[in-house]
Amino acid sequence: MATQYDYDVLYIGAGHATFDGAAPLAKTGVRVGVIESGLIGGTCPNRGCNAKITLDEPVKLTREAARLNDLLSSAPTINWTANVAHKQEIIDPLPAGLTARLEDGGAKIIHGHATFKDNHTVIVDDDQTITAEKIVIATGLKPHRLDIPGTELAHDSSDFLNLKQLPQNLVIIGAGYIGMEFATIANAAGANVTVMLHGDQALRDFYQPYVEQVVADLTERGVKFIKNANVQAFEQQPVQLQVRYGDNQQLTADWILDATGRIPNLDGLGLDQVGVKYDRHGVYVNDYLQTNIDNIYAAGDVLANDLPKVTPAAYFESKYLMRLFSGQTTDPIDYPVIPSVVFTSPRIAQAGMKIPDAEKAGLDVAENDLANYWYYQVSREPIAASKQVHDKDGHLVGVTEISDQAENAVNALLPAIEYQLDRDQVDRLIGIFPTIGYAAWHRA
Repeated sequence: MATQYDYDVLYIGAGHATFDGAAPLAKTGVRVGVIESGLIGGTCPNRGCNAKITLDEPVKLTREAARLNDLLSSAPTINWTANVAHKQEIIDPLPAGLTARLEDGGAKIIHGHATFKDNHTVIVDDDQTITAEKIVIATGLKPHRLDIPGTELAHDSSDFLNLKQLPQNLVIIGAGYIGMEFATIANAAGANVTVMLHGDQALRDFYQPYVEQVVADLTERGVKFIKNANVQAFEQQPVQLQVRYGDNQQLTADWILDATGRIPNLDGLGLDQVGVKYDRHGVYVNDYLQTNIDNIYAAGDVLANDLPKVTPAAYFESKYLMRLFSGQTTDPIDYPVIPSVVFTSPRIAQAGMKIPDAEKAGLDVAENDLANYWYYQVSREPIAASKQVHDKDGHLVGVTEISDQAENAVNALLPAIEYQLDRDQVDRLIGIFPTIGYAAWHRA
C-alpha cells in the first residue's frame, strides 16, 4: 500500500465492526490505526449485549425457580445492586483485553474524536492530523432522544445498565429490543413498569402472534402497556416526574427510560466535508462496503441497510474487510443467514425467511407445540412453540421460536438454513442427547 500516508487502513470507532478484523489485518503487515473517543470495544461489550445478558441471567433463574417452586426449598429473588455490581465485574476488564488484542497484532490506538478534513485525512480533537490510504467508518449507533419538552429528564440504555438502585416506578418509552428487554429485567427485579408504545405493536420485526404472548405474559406479571401513547412531554414535579401523553393524560414516574430506538452515530464526523453519501438511516455502501468515495468504507451498525443490526453482522463485515484489504479476496461481500433474538422471558429468535413472508409465498410452514415436548417440560416452560419454513424441495429456509431457549435452538438450525441441507443430510446428524440442539435438529 501507499507509504505517503501515516496508515494503510484507519478505522474510526473501535467496536466489533473494527477490532474483529483490524487485529488480524495488522498481523499481515498492513499498517493499521484505530481512533476511538470512548471505551475500546464500543457499545456491545461495554454498554450493550454483554452488560444486558449479565443482568438478565438472574431473571432466567427466578423464572425457572418459580415454575419449579414445589421442587425447591426456597424461592430466589434478585438483589439489584449486587446484580449491577456483578455486571461491572464482567465487563470492566473487556476494554483492556480488546486493547491488548489490537496492540499485540500491531495496530495503533489513537484516543479522541475524528473529523474528516479530506478523503485521506482526519483531525483528532482539533489538534492531531492523521492520514490514511483507506478509512473505515465504524462508529455504530447511538440512542435516539425524543424531541419533546423535558427530554433531558429521560435516560438512555447506558443509564439503565448503570443504575445502582432500581426505581420503584419506571416508565419506558418504546417497545423495541431495548424497551422490552429492560421491561423484563426491571419487572423481574421488583419495579412497577409501564411501557408506552408509539403504535399498537411491540417488537414489530418479530412474529406478532409470538410477541403477543410475551406481552400477555408481562402483563400478567404486572407490566402495564399503553398503546398509541403519543408522548408529548416530561415534567419535573416536586417529588416525581410526570409524563404527559395522549389526550391530556398524565402518568407519574420515578425514572423514565427513552427507548425509542438507536440512530447512526455520525455527529461531528464531517462526512459532508468529503461528500460521503448518508442519511438518517446511515452510511450508504456498495457490495464491497465501499462508500461513494472510493477509499472510504463503512461497516457495522452505521450502515444504511435492511440487515439486522446485530453484533455478529458487524463481526462478519469486519472480517470481510480484513480479507479485502489484505488481498485475500477480491469478491463482493456475501452475507450468510443472519439470525436475531430479543432477550425477553421467554425469548423470540428467528433466522431465514420470516413467517408472514413464507405464508404469502405459499411455502410449507409447520408449527411445533414445544410446551408439550418432554424436553421443555423438564423446566415446565408454559410458553414454547416454533414455526419452521421449508421450500418446495424440503429444505429448511426459515425458523422462528418462542421459548426460554429459543436462541440456542435457532443457533443449532443455522447450518441447515445456510447450507440448504436436505432431509437426508439432516437425518445423518447425530447430536448430543438430551440437549436443546438435538431437539431442534429433530424437528427440522
